[in-house]
Amino acid sequence: MTTMAKCASIFVAACILVFLSLPAFAGAASPPQDQGAAQTQSVQKGEKVEPGPGKEVGKGGEDIGKGAGKGAESLGKGTAGAAGNLVTLHPGHAATDLGKGVGGAGKDVGIGTGKGAAKIGKGSAKGIGKLGKKIVGKGSKNKSDKKD
Repeated sequence: MTTMAKCASIFVAACILVFLSLPAFAGAASPPQDQGAAQTQSVQKGEKVEPGPGKEVGKGGEDIGKGAGKGAESLGKGTAGAAGNLVTLHPGHAATDLGKGVGGAGKDVGIGTGKGAAKIGKGSAKGIGKLGKKIVGKGSKNKSDKKD
């Protein structure tokens, strides 16, 4: 097996591993709340509302998917260019095109995975923080529950 074929097979295996692990991260971090009991809060203009942990994790999975998609596109373009150059008997150009495709794919997958992992980590930390506050009892909205 050539070096390029080994790199391509490793890349494909990594993409499959990422796509198979996405459903594990896609679960909701907090149970849905009853809409009837929810209090309405007005958001003032200029105030930025932070997304919940579930949305953060979902956006992270989305970024990983986008990176893998861009990487696959880059790899496909490089492979197609290399195949065209091989057919026209230009092996030097074919190797260059394939190298550019693999390099671009690695870059795109790396960037998408990095961004996605950061968002997943941020969302997971938010979820764990909320869970910790519930366990310890801090952050209660009812001030009348305080002991004097």
